[in-house]
Amino acid sequence: MELCVIGLGYIGLPTAIMFAKHNIHVHGVDVNQDVINSLTSGRIHIVEPGLQNMLDDVMLTKSLSFGVKPKFADAFIISVPTPIRKDKRANLDYVIAATKSIVPFLKKGDLVVLESTVPPRTVEDIMLPILGKTGLEIGEDLFVSHSPERVLPGRLLEELVNNDRIVGGINELSSSKTADLYKTFVKGTIHLTNATTAEMVKLMENTYRDVNIAFANEMAKIAEQVGFNVWEAIELANCHPRVNIHRPGPGVGGHCIAVDPWFIYEAAPASAELIHKSRILNDSMPEYIVTKLNRLLEGFDQPTIAIMGLAFKGNIDDMRESPAVEIIEKLQSNYNVTLFDPHVKENVEGKMDTIEKAVENADVIVVLTDHNEFKGINPVVLFDSMKGDLVVDTRNVLDSDLWINAGFKVHSLGKSSVTTDQLTVEYSK
Repeated sequence: MELCVIGLGYIGLPTAIMFAKHNIHVHGVDVNQDVINSLTSGRIHIVEPGLQNMLDDVMLTKSLSFGVKPKFADAFIISVPTPIRKDKRANLDYVIAATKSIVPFLKKGDLVVLESTVPPRTVEDIMLPILGKTGLEIGEDLFVSHSPERVLPGRLLEELVNNDRIVGGINELSSSKTADLYKTFVKGTIHLTNATTAEMVKLMENTYRDVNIAFANEMAKIAEQVGFNVWEAIELANCHPRVNIHRPGPGVGGHCIAVDPWFIYEAAPASAELIHKSRILNDSMPEYIVTKLNRLLEGFDQPTIAIMGLAFKGNIDDMRESPAVEIIEKLQSNYNVTLFDPHVKENVEGKMDTIEKAVENADVIVVLTDHNEFKGINPVVLFDSMKGDLVVDTRNVLDSDLWINAGFKVHSLGKSSVTTDQLTVEYSK
């Protein structure tokens, strides 16, 4: 069988390599020539545990090729970005371009699968009219489905295989052919539905998490006003067998949770009230952190802020929609800012290659990403090289007692410095 995968990013590349690993001849396509050059020479351009080793294995079998244009195949998987526009509407330009690019290579009996996360009815209203230009009878000669990815960066190869898969075809035959394709390596249950329902399932999964995080962030703000430790409160609340509150933070990043709820809101803005309010709250968190820093640094003379973490979540290199990026941009207009992230290799203004260089002569350290490396930092080593003694931990990564004993003043998101006595005075007024 011949498979063509369009888009070799965080999902498309692992998918292409996984199929090739399971004896499918795969041609991977990306419009970025640098990406193709790197992969052709055997080097992956993203960070994912185990992916380089798997690529090494399939390159030896010659079951995987790369290029900037599609080739004739039996099945085509489209896995391209669907970013959000400034007006919070989905940008489907890449999906449209990818669909048009395969039209000259489609023949009777072929299967087209969209993996990209999209607003509802994208397959029906956007892709099918383009695919109809082949002259093939859609659903009889050409089969089309949506099968969204649902994997976690850092565990992607394991979850590609073991997670359940949603397959939504434009008809039953499209669904069954798509399921047969993914059975090549998927060990989880493959659930069949229609294309629009499959599109909505992916959006609902990530929107649920976004609403949950918004609740956690709101609790963090309340904790700072009322006087309790939100992290401890969430941990205790989650001891209830039917409660699973997520963790607060400086904002929501990544292509999924920060973007997908807007696709639902775009489709039904009058009804998606809770979704909209949750998105607004989570989008407000970077400004909330910046305001907190502004208050802490009042009276400082040209202070320097050392940022720890650029990625949107711990132990990955992905900066897409990262709240850290927005926070840094806001801070750079008023402060000297240095950066450190042990996972991000991209050249970013102010980024240092060691944490020691980043914190040298800094007035405050701000933790924005929960990398494992930050948990083991010895604060004593950093204290003497700093000009100030402030630490703002937005991820609850640091051992506060350890840092306080080293001489730092620690301010954490969702942990109030207000004492019980102070609260009594406040309420007695």
